[in-house]
Amino acid sequence: MPMVSAAILGIIQGLTEFLPISSSAHLILVPWFFGWKPEGLAFDVSLHIGTAIAVLAFFWTDWLRLARELLAGLREGSLFGNEHRRLAWFLMVGTIPAVIVGLLFEDRVEAQLRSPLITVFTLSGLAVLLCIAERLSKQTRTIEKFTWTDSISIGVSQAIALIPGVSRSGITMTTALFRDSTRTSAARFSFLLSTPVIVGAGVLEGFRFVRAVRNPAEGLISVNWAVLGVGTLFAAVTGFLCIRFFLRYLQTRSFMPFVVYRLVLAAIVLVYYFRAY
Repeated sequence: MPMVSAAILGIIQGLTEFLPISSSAHLILVPWFFGWKPEGLAFDVSLHIGTAIAVLAFFWTDWLRLARELLAGLREGSLFGNEHRRLAWFLMVGTIPAVIVGLLFEDRVEAQLRSPLITVFTLSGLAVLLCIAERLSKQTRTIEKFTWTDSISIGVSQAIALIPGVSRSGITMTTALFRDSTRTSAARFSFLLSTPVIVGAGVLEGFRFVRAVRNPAEGLISVNWAVLGVGTLFAAVTGFLCIRFFLRYLQTRSFMPFVVYRLVLAAIVLVYYFRAY
């Protein structure tokens, strides 16, 4: 893979992982549009590592505070004694559905649902839901007022994001809006909730990569470390900047531009698909 292609895909991963427009859809569609060959397992790992670095770097103080409060709550016998302890438990419980669904169905999704035509329906479908949520949400509840119902409902919605085109951030923020969350609280909870999943996916893909390298039946696979480094770097830097921009953006603006983008992209893919096939 040329360095330029690696940089482009790294930028796309960093942007689309955190904006409500679906990273999986873009990583399917961009190579499909340009006729690029599949990047392979090693490059997928590098992109996951890049976005994991981005979200950990941005929220490391939050995670330290949550871990400290969680341990203090266990030690003091006051598990839900303050908002930080409650949030830590909400995030742990909300992560469970995505972990279960990912372990059970990831291979099947990878094999059967990576058609560009699938992304047409998922891109447009979530665009409609996000538009409705934006219009109907009262946006009166901050992250400090979230409940177990919020945690479980948003966590279940995150599991649906395994389907390409849905968007992890898109579906979780949409669900939070339907629960009358403010935009910034919806985004912040979404990003925090995605951290274990993104990091876990990077670790899991890393194990698969190591197993593929060491498997005698497969033989040694070719690895271009420079290309992997470029993909990781661009995904990490772009992802970090994207998170910072998006949280500031939502303080004064709505999700509607992303609704329009998803619908336009779905239409372009549909036209291109029928011309190609």
